[in-house]
Amino acid sequence: MVSMMLAEALNPVAVELAPAITTLIVFGIVCLILFTKVWPKIASGLDERQAKIRQEIEAAEAAQAEARAAMESQQAELGQARAEAQEMIAKAKSDAEASSRALREQAQAQLAELREQAGQEIRAAKEAAISELHAESAVLATAIASRILQREINADDQQSLIDDSLRELQGSRS
Repeated sequence: MVSMMLAEALNPVAVELAPAITTLIVFGIVCLILFTKVWPKIASGLDERQAKIRQEIEAAEAAQAEARAAMESQQAELGQARAEAQEMIAKAKSDAEASSRALREQAQAQLAELREQAGQEIRAAKEAAISELHAESAVLATAIASRILQREINADDQQSLIDDSLRELQGSRS
């Protein structure tokens, strides 16, 4: 008997109709409740999640495009800043060279002016020395002449002799 019971329990074809119908009805009710109440909530949650993911992807793409545009803008600004810096450096070099040239020219002009002044001072000193030498020569010549003549020459005679001597010396120099 045990073996028969076992045979009946293990027989897949032997189905009791009441529990199977009950099981099918319960399964149908559960499926109906799931499809009408639970599945729409799950589907709407999945749709919301999909929409959220899609929005995040679009936002990320927009942010990436914005970042790319900002990077290109920064690269352009950096290039412009480099160009401006090179221009400033070139202008500074040019200004420095111009200043150096101007200072050099000013120094040369001052040097030429100092040379001219020194030349004028030398000529003036030379002329003063020559005039003094002429005056001394005239005084000596007058003293010698007065000794030779053994008489005293007055101031007017002396001045006349000096002027004559100077004229003669200048005439001989020319």
